[in-house]
Amino acid sequence: MAKIRNEMPADVDARDDLLDRVWGSSRFGKTAERLREGRKPAAGLSFVAEHDGNIVGSVRLWDISAGPSRPALLLGPLAVDEAERCHGIGGALMRRAVATARRRKHRALLLVGDEAYYRRFGFSAEKTAALWLPGPYECHRLLACELAPGALDGAHGLVIATGNAAPAPSLDVLIAHLAREHERHAA
Repeated sequence: MAKIRNEMPADVDARDDLLDRVWGSSRFGKTAERLREGRKPAAGLSFVAEHDGNIVGSVRLWDISAGPSRPALLLGPLAVDEAERCHGIGGALMRRAVATARRRKHRALLLVGDEAYYRRFGFSAEKTAALWLPGPYECHRLLACELAPGALDGAHGLVIATGNAAPAPSLDVLIAHLAREHERHAA
């Protein structure tokens, strides 16, 4: 069984490899990525699933504003290694992320995803109709979960990134990422 724990700096390369395997380079073209790029995840809200010393799952939460002056968190991406699917790892990561955000007094979570999957964690499109993302997306896939009742009542406007910018990656990090992408495409 996988252990869900806070992500540590030493997990970043393994997490990136997992995201490359699960989502591939297509994740960089997604509108939700525009809200994450160049930013650090919200403090204390990045989680991994570890099994036999390997990172097999990951989820992060990011500071955003769900319209003017309405702090929220963006959840994603959620990723589980293909060999470890159907063992409840994705659900365990989701429950940990939502529970921790609630304990830390965050009021709302947004994500772009499949409502049939995320509904069991409290997500729906009920309060996102007047919100929009900075790029193309399928409107019915913009979902929200209120952690405080009424947190998204009347929410409208552009969803924007807030929080801390990440330091620019070093040239070595960029070269390593490009090498991984090249290997993946060459295979």
